[in-house]
Amino acid sequence: MSEINIDNKLTKMFSGIVEGMARVVAIEKDQENIHFTLECPFTSELKIDQSVAHNGVCLTVVKIEGNTYVVTAMLETLRRSNLGCLEVGSLVNVERSMMMNGRLDGHIVQGHVDETAECVALEDAQGSYIYTFKYNYDADMARRGYFTVDKGSVTVNGVSLTVCNPTEDSFQVCIIPYTFENTNFHAIKVGTKVNLEFDIIGKYIARLQALN
Repeated sequence: MSEINIDNKLTKMFSGIVEGMARVVAIEKDQENIHFTLECPFTSELKIDQSVAHNGVCLTVVKIEGNTYVVTAMLETLRRSNLGCLEVGSLVNVERSMMMNGRLDGHIVQGHVDETAECVALEDAQGSYIYTFKYNYDADMARRGYFTVDKGSVTVNGVSLTVCNPTEDSFQVCIIPYTFENTNFHAIKVGTKVNLEFDIIGKYIARLQALN
């Protein structure tokens, strides 16, 4: 398990507040890279070289044509995220990078996916939904801040969420109907692989403690 540095976009940040869903309309393999062609509600507002988070992965817009745009994922990204599982027709959560004068409605998200997790349980909570996700626990990475804490923040498929009932290698999140309908959470079933980004503040605190 390791943090992904996508396209060296270290200065770009996101909030985990999904703007909409993009639909994959074409997938082209180019040696070890994959070019994804997508369409989304704000395609007309995009520019070449703009950063957009796709299921929480920061990717660069490399081409715009009509109502579609293209982003490229390299092999390391495909290995460490669920982008390699995408098919034509798949829905992807998308968010443009934050404006510095905007509100931080979610939490600080880098767009660097740490690892994937699997949905192991889904419960209907009288209108809302409780998802349980399980990820690979690594003691060394946990000491470096790669874990969840109760009521802390975690990003799942690019969505900023509050952690409930964390264990060593799992946690739950509660999804309200609006989020269920307006993100690809409605497509997540038991067995679905999702992208995780642990809280950057927790990583920094763990690093500072390790230096003392």
